[in-house]
Amino acid sequence: MGRLVWVIGLILCLVGLVKGRPATFLQDFRVAWAESHIRQISGGNAIQLVLDRNSGCGFGSKYKYLFGRVSMKIKLVAGDSAGTVTAFYMNSDTDNLRDELDFEFLGNRSGQPYTVQTNVFARGKGDREQRVNLWFDPSADFHTYSIFWNHRIIIFAVDEIPIRVYKNNEARGVPFPKFQPMAVYSTLWEADDWATRGGLEKINWSKAPFYAYYKDFDLEGCQVPGPASCASSTNNWWEGVAYQQLSPVQAARYHWVRANHMIYDYCTDKSRHSVAPPECLAGI
Repeated sequence: MGRLVWVIGLILCLVGLVKGRPATFLQDFRVAWAESHIRQISGGNAIQLVLDRNSGCGFGSKYKYLFGRVSMKIKLVAGDSAGTVTAFYMNSDTDNLRDELDFEFLGNRSGQPYTVQTNVFARGKGDREQRVNLWFDPSADFHTYSIFWNHRIIIFAVDEIPIRVYKNNEARGVPFPKFQPMAVYSTLWEADDWATRGGLEKINWSKAPFYAYYKDFDLEGCQVPGPASCASSTNNWWEGVAYQQLSPVQAARYHWVRANHMIYDYCTDKSRHSVAPPECLAGI
């Protein structure tokens, strides 16, 4: 029996999954830039990012992943955070044909809602922004932000509530990110030329330094480098029938977000698209 358990464990490792193993910063991430502005706390289980006049900062995963689910708990910049951007995203790190899945948290003047912008790049084509005002204060406590990704659907979620769905519409001629593995990144930086009210609200450096906090990193997917067969396996949990579309409960929550908290959708922006892009006609 002991040998059987060992063999099963070996097989699970060989298929390239990191399922069920919480990540830590030291084990799974590296500093991408400005190491002096990234501080490990709680024994490396949590991270503080710092933005000041000298620099922002960022970190990224040591490996790339092809399909699966990645999530982090984040506590955003508190108080007057106008002009700051805290980002959590996946990127293929390829130049002209990059794939990218973005969460960008846009700072605000004190007392105003925090806005989260999502975007999807596939084969180098982006410009698919949607913006949602969060219905809670994301700087008061940690909340879970996740990106789910399989061959059919991409779901951006906040505390398990879907706020963005991007379906595979290759049949309509729309590219879908399914060939390039992506690394996981997070950054804190200054972008007061566009981040808050289109750049009208500038960063108040007298409030610096600005802090964002991260913990409970979770990376589940086909790790690259790793077995090439992993990404095409139908045995991966994220490729299961239950994960090909939103459940009725998820769909109800998704419609609630769109009806009550969405403030911008590229699909309905007539100044950019006289006719809605084909992926916008597919629904969820």
